[in-house]
Amino acid sequence: MADHCLLSPWIRRFLLEHLIGERNLSRNTQQSYRDALRQLLPFAANQRKKSIDRLHVDDLSADLVRAFLAHLENARRCSIRTRNQRLATIHALARFIGERSPEHVHWLGQIRTVPFKRYEKNVLPYLEKEEMDALLAAPDQSTRQGQRDYAILLFLYNSGARVSEAVRVSIEDVQADPTGSGTVKLHGKGQKVRFCPLWRKTMRELSVLAEDRSTTGTLFLNRSGQALTRFGIHTLVERHVQFAVKQVPSLKAKRISPHTIRHTTATHLLRAGVDINTIRCWLGHVSLETTNVYAETDLTVKARALAACDPGTETSAKKKWRDDPSLMSFLRSL
Repeated sequence: MADHCLLSPWIRRFLLEHLIGERNLSRNTQQSYRDALRQLLPFAANQRKKSIDRLHVDDLSADLVRAFLAHLENARRCSIRTRNQRLATIHALARFIGERSPEHVHWLGQIRTVPFKRYEKNVLPYLEKEEMDALLAAPDQSTRQGQRDYAILLFLYNSGARVSEAVRVSIEDVQADPTGSGTVKLHGKGQKVRFCPLWRKTMRELSVLAEDRSTTGTLFLNRSGQALTRFGIHTLVERHVQFAVKQVPSLKAKRISPHTIRHTTATHLLRAGVDINTIRCWLGHVSLETTNVYAETDLTVKARALAACDPGTETSAKKKWRDDPSLMSFLRSL
């Protein structure tokens, strides 16, 4: 009975049996749960004056969870979003234990009383066209590394891929078509797969990277010939932002990451007249509400909508998007 009350066997079952065996969550999600527990367990052991392997389920009380969350915010300077992610992991662990151990149902109820904290969502950062052009122009393409960096930046902008998706792209995931354009197969969240169109110039740059290599190999490599990591792409973007800011000073006021380029892709598609549902599929969003954020935050789109509603403006019959040659040309170029 005592072993049944120990926390460590439950955690092992939660990580292996539940997250992998039952839910088959992605590796990134598994690591997120694992990292939350790696922070929680030493804190709980220190509070209870026990070794981690002797912690009991009941040692993880609601009060201790609240203290842990306060520790994250105050001592570790974590954001409220991170604090809520850690709490979601604790709720999931408690639910797993409570559903399989009736004597812990009351404990589960206590843990679930710990609430998520509301927070003000930041405005999604994105780059204006001239800022994105400056970032793309930053790599020195006379060098092999500069060619690779340019290809990665162009790929991120073209596809709107998450950085976790970009590092997983293999050479065989990129397919050319007879026109010189192509598509890329992206492996997104929840093991969902989607296809994104690629410009001709993107295909040309990627073909250089893939030249004389096995089609099963990872497309983006570091200088050691190993698969590029998410951290590696973050560092790459930051390095070229430092150069681009000399050309376009407005970049200095923005925090720019690979995810900023993803937001930029969505915003530029929206400004080009691409409908919001197409952008949702492009980015791999499950819910349209997630994509609607771009329409809510982009002032250019808002101004266009406001001008269309101005009663003092004479409106002419609008062409359907299918009859707009500039838009059709843009879509064909993707």
